[in-house]
Amino acid sequence: MTSTATIYHNPRCNTSRTALKLIQEAGIEPTVVKYLETPPTKDGLRKLLDDAGMTASQAIRKREAVYKELGLKDASEDDLIAAMVDNPILIERPIVVTDKGTVLARPADKVREVL
Repeated sequence: MTSTATIYHNPRCNTSRTALKLIQEAGIEPTVVKYLETPPTKDGLRKLLDDAGMTASQAIRKREAVYKELGLKDASEDDLIAAMVDNPILIERPIVVTDKGTVLARPADKVREVL
């Protein structure tokens, strides 16, 4: 079992709250990054996505109004990452980092892969 974890968390998201609870139930008190208040840098987000084996297009919330407003459907990976950093509501959540790996915990049970 891992001993440390970081969760990129939106407290208003049920899936994010469930993942946080699963981490805590595993006996880990994670570092909680409220990414809407403290978004990652471009390099930080790129590293999170690389570590999770995801592209920006896989980690962006396509149903958000700002996604449509910015016309991101055919945007490059670099443009998507820039948009996600500038508009962190576009970042899919929760992303969980442990010494066992990085995962987008959707559904929340996926967090168990890195615990």
